[in-house]
Amino acid sequence: MCYSAEVWEDYRLFVREFGAVLSIKDFFRLVFDRQKGPQRPIIPKGMELAFLNPATPEEQEIHDLIEAFHQDEAKRLEAELFKQKTRLTNAERTLESKETKKALNDQRIATDKISNLRRKLSDLKRTEPKDRDNRIFPGSYAPVMISEGGQRVIKPMRYQCRPAGKPAFYDRKYPGTYNARRDNLEGFWKSQFGHTHGLMVVTTFYENVEGEDGKNQVLQFTPRDRQPMYVACLWSYWHKEGEDELLSFAAITDEPPAEIAAAGHDRCIINIKPEHVDAWLNPDPANLKSLYEIFDDHAEPYYEHQLAA
Repeated sequence: MCYSAEVWEDYRLFVREFGAVLSIKDFFRLVFDRQKGPQRPIIPKGMELAFLNPATPEEQEIHDLIEAFHQDEAKRLEAELFKQKTRLTNAERTLESKETKKALNDQRIATDKISNLRRKLSDLKRTEPKDRDNRIFPGSYAPVMISEGGQRVIKPMRYQCRPAGKPAFYDRKYPGTYNARRDNLEGFWKSQFGHTHGLMVVTTFYENVEGEDGKNQVLQFTPRDRQPMYVACLWSYWHKEGEDELLSFAAITDEPPAEIAAAGHDRCIINIKPEHVDAWLNPDPANLKSLYEIFDDHAEPYYEHQLAA
């Protein structure tokens, strides 16, 4: 499973590398939907920073929606920060006269929350990019390149696929649908495999493995040659009357190379070769064999690993 990855969040990288075009309406809809309420899409900062200096009126509209969201979010965070500061002050006053379990808990929790809220506020205002701005987890958004009418197009999609026609509770019933196993592509994923293919570009990815002490640890895997990974994906367009539309995707996984297996993980995203990009994005559903051949001829960098920070 690829539970987390650092990806190309800046759509301009796809434009330069692949000659792709931006789906303005889908990016606009995504940032517009985020304004609506509690079920807000998770948009990594790296995706937002791509619109920091808009070049067109359409990009300006997206930029303005992002700024409006940031202003509202800053107010919310500042209100919560004030609440936690008050909680901390009250707890410390109590502890001056008497040590109680509640006051100690309030002091600890408020201190942690204040630190976290300050970090979030700082991140909200920051315009200098950092690697972590491009890290996705299941449920967050990433640019995915697809083919429409022979044109490579970049669309923002949620990293957890909800197949078209399935109920929204599939997100909870099948929480692992951010990955699509190669051995199940003609089963669970038969409506997408051979029909709706996409490409995500990954620079490094993270996996949970069991350490020597039996405890979980997170390893970071990066190609030794530092070349970006062109990751084969399946995607779906989900819509239902009265509910927000959803573009979502899953990364395809296969058996791992020897170095990843030796590190303790049993799956790996499929890193296809550049010469197979068009064939992957424009599949022939009557010739699934050719798609498996693309998997078999995948890129084979050596994946170095280290404990994630």
